[in-house]
Amino acid sequence: MIQYKSINHNNTSLGEREDYFKTMSATEQPSVFLQTCNRVELYYGNGDVPDSVARHLFRVVCGLESAIVGERAVQGQVKEAYQAACGNGQKLPAEIHKLFECALQTGKRVRNETQISHGAVSHSLAAIEIIEHENINLQNARITIVGVNKLTNDIIKFLLNKGAKLIFLANRTEEKARTLAKPLGIEVFSLDKKAIFLPQTDILISATSAPNYIISHADLNFVNPQRQLLAIDLAFPRDIEPSAAEIEGLKLYNLHDVEQQVRNNLQVRTDEVQKAEMIIEEAVCELHEIIERRKQYTAN
Repeated sequence: MIQYKSINHNNTSLGEREDYFKTMSATEQPSVFLQTCNRVELYYGNGDVPDSVARHLFRVVCGLESAIVGERAVQGQVKEAYQAACGNGQKLPAEIHKLFECALQTGKRVRNETQISHGAVSHSLAAIEIIEHENINLQNARITIVGVNKLTNDIIKFLLNKGAKLIFLANRTEEKARTLAKPLGIEVFSLDKKAIFLPQTDILISATSAPNYIISHADLNFVNPQRQLLAIDLAFPRDIEPSAAEIEGLKLYNLHDVEQQVRNNLQVRTDEVQKAEMIIEEAVCELHEIIERRKQYTAN
């Protein structure tokens, strides 16, 4: 019978998963070893595949067992784990092959037929999603990022992948900004030059750890209905003086707006869980029928 062991974010702490890692990875029989940031699982054995085992793996590959429902990375991680098991010289039982083939097909079907992976669920991607909703042509837009940290690094990479051509990076410490900007080929400004770079900006994204506003209402007075600006303030406390939102031609989003975007996307995903579960139950039945037909064929 095919079995599995699983430790994950629901039943263990990070430290416990680290301690248990070696125990689970060690086995003398053919198996598939799956490791992600939130789970370690081992699939092994021979013969029948219980519905409970198939259902669990199908839920994992569809993102229903992930910390963030519908996350996409797990589909690739399961595929890589299966391919690694196939390529390391061990002879996997036919039932494990069929289990993982059906799991990967089910994951694709769920993401194609539901919105379980719909929408951004991180601050960086939610900011990009807001820009896209504003129908701004990223190839022509002049984009200024203020602050040097992982969040702004991610945003810059996402923007480049979306085709952005004109990106400026501003920071209080210019040398720190150059370290981030140089590999990406973007221009750097010192924050005290904001009177120069802000009027050139079409999209402003600020995410520093400054204790007070670093961009005031007065700094943005150049904005008018003919010279519009989209500003996204991802900082806490805020970087951009809130009263700047009163300037005609300036559209200002703050951290609350971005997090509401994430919450909305997560709700859409949650609403799609039932649809995904129906597809999974169909797939469990199909797998059972395939294995039964194979057993009858072998017996004859």
